[in-house]
Amino acid sequence: MPAPRSRWLAMPLALLLAASAPAAEAAPAKAKRPAAARQATVQDKAGKLQRLYADYWEAALKLNPLQATFQGEARYNDHLPNYLSAAFRQRSHELTAEWLGKVEAVGEEGLEGQDLLSYRIFVRNARDALEGERFPGWMLPVSPFNNPATLVAMLGSGASAQPFRTVADYDAWARRARDVPALFDQAIANMREGMAAGVVQPRPLMEKVLPQLDALIRPSAEETLFWAPVRNMPADFPEAERTRLDAEYRRLIETRLMPAYRRLRGFIATEYLPATRASAGLDALPGGAQWYAYNVRQSTTIDLPAERIHRMGQEQVKHIHGQIQALMKQARFRGSMPKFFRFMQQDARFRFADEAAQLARYQALQAQVEERMPRLFSLLPRTGLEIRPTEPYRAPSAPAGAYTPPGESGPGIFYVNTHDLPRRRTWEAEVLFLHEAIPGHHVQLALQQELHDLPAFRRYGGEAAFTEGWGLYAESLGEDLGLHEDAYSRFGRLQNELLRAIRLVVDTGLHSQGWTREQVIDYMTSNSAIGRDEAAAETERYLAMPGQALAYWIGMMKIAELRQRAQAALGERFDLRAFHAEVLKDGSVPLDVLEAKIDAWLDAQRDRAEQAPAPGAPGAKAGDPEAAEAAEAAQP
Repeated sequence: MPAPRSRWLAMPLALLLAASAPAAEAAPAKAKRPAAARQATVQDKAGKLQRLYADYWEAALKLNPLQATFQGEARYNDHLPNYLSAAFRQRSHELTAEWLGKVEAVGEEGLEGQDLLSYRIFVRNARDALEGERFPGWMLPVSPFNNPATLVAMLGSGASAQPFRTVADYDAWARRARDVPALFDQAIANMREGMAAGVVQPRPLMEKVLPQLDALIRPSAEETLFWAPVRNMPADFPEAERTRLDAEYRRLIETRLMPAYRRLRGFIATEYLPATRASAGLDALPGGAQWYAYNVRQSTTIDLPAERIHRMGQEQVKHIHGQIQALMKQARFRGSMPKFFRFMQQDARFRFADEAAQLARYQALQAQVEERMPRLFSLLPRTGLEIRPTEPYRAPSAPAGAYTPPGESGPGIFYVNTHDLPRRRTWEAEVLFLHEAIPGHHVQLALQQELHDLPAFRRYGGEAAFTEGWGLYAESLGEDLGLHEDAYSRFGRLQNELLRAIRLVVDTGLHSQGWTREQVIDYMTSNSAIGRDEAAAETERYLAMPGQALAYWIGMMKIAELRQRAQAALGERFDLRAFHAEVLKDGSVPLDVLEAKIDAWLDAQRDRAEQAPAPGAPGAKAGDPEAAEAAEAAQP
């Protein structure tokens, strides 16, 4: 996932002077050599680390070719690793441990700026990855939200990251797809180990997996999603190649892919589903309490106990309810809050006429928001945004909207779920677009991927609290972008904030306080404008990804807190465009790192204001635009 980059490694003036000093000035120059030598050592260290990061990333892509494909790197498009196997886990461990050792051997002493930031993020992420190996996530390889069967389908559909432009592309997918049966068989083996160890999924999750598989299993090659690349084969392919690929893909689909899908489906339906658990939370599994605490730290990048997050959520739900009650008065709605929630869910005025109308609404939002973005942002990505409907095979279990970052070429994609149209309400369109697309995930992640001076692990990595926190913060910018013109649209923003606050309550309730699935659904439907089916789908997401839902509110609150801090510190000198640039210009970072860099930016802003000469003072030259700008900035 181009911002201006600071040149932390610029050649120091002392070193330049020492290098060019004449022999007669040897004594003064000698006195400067220790500092210059230290600076040169730091430069050497920073350069060595950059090479290590590049070599690490190359090794990581070779180990995991799917990551390479999704970032637009085509060299490994014909490889499909058995990433669920014990051997792969061991290689991943060895790679992480090896490169962590190499980086730590260089050390951080003397580093500053981006070099120090990269070092600390790399070391932190590697240590966290090694710590996470003690939890048996590999025993839970399949859920509606993390399913190798749907991943393979996305790649083989011709509508995702796997390219199908040349004959070589088609041959690459054919070679990659040959290894799909081994991957699915490994998923089955891992789930069997999980059954023996008592580490299994909650039953409602696996009940949702079966329809996903059923949507992909077909009796003939031509009826499958995997036939789309053959149907859409470029017209300029030689006839002999077309005939060969047609026969090869038919054989591949009917003799390898479909049998593998049927085996996976049969195992889940007949063996795994009866072994699934009635309990909901991660803490019901062996070592689950520690596992959830680890997930919480990973998701939020801060050390908050689940009990404290639970109370924070309850406080925020109460606060937002007060704001909704004020909005009900503005809308002159008579009745209770639950009645207002039902009205917002059920009234026909909030429904889209059809799928085309739904997509047209989002396209109109894109045009409106993009026109006004320069008012709030000085940093904008060069990469464009494309709006697409969610693919039918994913739509029943997919969220209302989702974003896929761009690779090395091509746009970012905002997927709009057009399935079950009565569930899609007009008042949620604005906040969904702001969060998933612009100025939310697309702006943040596309900008991050355009930061070519950063190591690849930072360009393509990310912290959920930063990324999702930015997405939720972006929703608060709607009025500044000309949206939320009526009370119902403003309710859409409050409803989304309310849902994220509710997530603090229910995620921690599920995984640390013994809440049941039904308790979560009841809490959500009684405290927000969310229908029971939608609440059930949300609950299954929390079941499948413990702790992930905490990232949104925790990250948003930190960004909002830092904005308030900056406004208080700078007063009339506060520039929202500059604040947004400072938040985004280094890509995704842990929240404590974000806070430190915003505090450093504020110190620099205050120093600049204090050093700027007043108008008419010595040093303020008439007609000097820089001096005039500085003097203006210094005014209270």
